[in-house]
Amino acid sequence: MSEKLKGYTYQITVIGILFFVLGFVTWLNSILIPYLRIACELTNFESYLVTFASYIAYFFMAIPSSWILKRTGLVNGMALALLVIGIGALLFIPAAMSRAYIIFLLGLFVMGTGMAILQTAVNPYATILGPVESAAKRISIMGVCNKVAGMLSPLILGAVVFKNLASEDEVNAQLAQMALDHREAFLSDLAMRVIAPAIVLAVVMLGLALLVKVSRLPEVELDEEVQPEEGAAPRQQKTSVLQFPFLVLGVFTIFFYVGVEVMAVDTIASYGSYFGFDLGTTKVFPTYVLICMVIGYFIGIITIPKYLKQDKALAIFSVMGMLFLLAALFTTGFTSIVFIALLGLAHSIMWPAIWPLALEGLGRFTKIGSALLIMGIAGGAIIPPIYGKLADVVNPQHAYWVMIPCYLFILFFAVKGHKIGRQQHG
Repeated sequence: MSEKLKGYTYQITVIGILFFVLGFVTWLNSILIPYLRIACELTNFESYLVTFASYIAYFFMAIPSSWILKRTGLVNGMALALLVIGIGALLFIPAAMSRAYIIFLLGLFVMGTGMAILQTAVNPYATILGPVESAAKRISIMGVCNKVAGMLSPLILGAVVFKNLASEDEVNAQLAQMALDHREAFLSDLAMRVIAPAIVLAVVMLGLALLVKVSRLPEVELDEEVQPEEGAAPRQQKTSVLQFPFLVLGVFTIFFYVGVEVMAVDTIASYGSYFGFDLGTTKVFPTYVLICMVIGYFIGIITIPKYLKQDKALAIFSVMGMLFLLAALFTTGFTSIVFIALLGLAHSIMWPAIWPLALEGLGRFTKIGSALLIMGIAGGAIIPPIYGKLADVVNPQHAYWVMIPCYLFILFFAVKGHKIGRQQHG
């Protein structure tokens, strides 16, 4: 038992490191959005194409990721994913030197491709390391690793790229008064600030890929057929993963959940600029969201499943999200920003609860089911640019109304959606 426990702890530790990587890379966008909006002279809508490029990769790469992992195995696939993320980071070098926004977006898409492969591997790995009843607890532990990294990444990147800059409005006012050659020199210097962090990130990804290769993580096979109990509908009669309605609804739930999670973290720095806060202050705001998420994860670790079932937790926290959002919409200034930060608390339980509710009972369809859930991460590509367009047309505060339908769908899945079709599958 002691050896088994040591092996389990070792596996959880390595997977925790990979979730840390996912968090660090994912939440860099919260700083890249206002940074690139200045450096590349973008509108709100154009700047939120940062999230589009990052998250649309999940849609295109989720099922190919499943094919890749079938050939490489989960462990080698994780190492490959880290190398791809590093290549994407290196693309920031020519992007910065030419101040070409399209190359920045290409680099983000490549990084998103690597993260899609990594997500497709590590989430089911964490889910099946123990009993399904405690899956949300394990993924909550992984979420702590993810969000601690997310707290650090905007602070580190923000300290580098926003050094000696005032508020976004003041920077734009200064640029408007500069002669053309001085303006270009200033913007070029600003764009070049991202090169050093990109190189460091690429080197770290290479090192972690080597770590995974030598980590001796056991390979996990997800394709075994699980035989049903006598009298239950035989799972082997299912010919398509789409014959599981609760999974399909889970994919849409992930879509809307990721949309609102990305919105809270990646818009709050720009939202602070809307209320006149300087860039040195706003770079801290994404960390507030992620601190709230970590608090929520600890709540999940303590309460699920001992005191609170996964579906009940998801329902409670989706209602909480709507209440915090409404409070943000009807207040102003730092108070409104605080309520956007509190959305992190509401979002914390959602990812670890949705995954097991959507995957439980899939048997040999678990791997492709996981890939479909990863496709749902494309919500982070679609919903923030909609917010950005509304922010240009109306204002950044009223644009947050786009999140209300998302919470309503998450609540539906928690109350009813995860049960639809499940009784047919034993």
